[in-house]
Amino acid sequence: MITKDMIISDIISQYPETLPVFREFNLDCCECQIADIETVGHGAGVHHIALEELLTSLNDAVGD
Repeated sequence: MITKDMIISDIISQYPETLPVFREFNLDCCECQIADIETVGHGAGVHHIALEELLTSLNDAVGD
């Protein structure tokens, strides 16, 4: 299960199927150097994205 405390680059590495979800939410995480240290929760807050919607979509993508 993907949570708000997980590092974005770790999620993309472990679950490459989440990359389209990040792009759908206008998060170009694979091109961002801060993704190596930024959590999903922080990234959503900085980019004014509804965290629960993002988490739901990410977990749907990985089947959790």
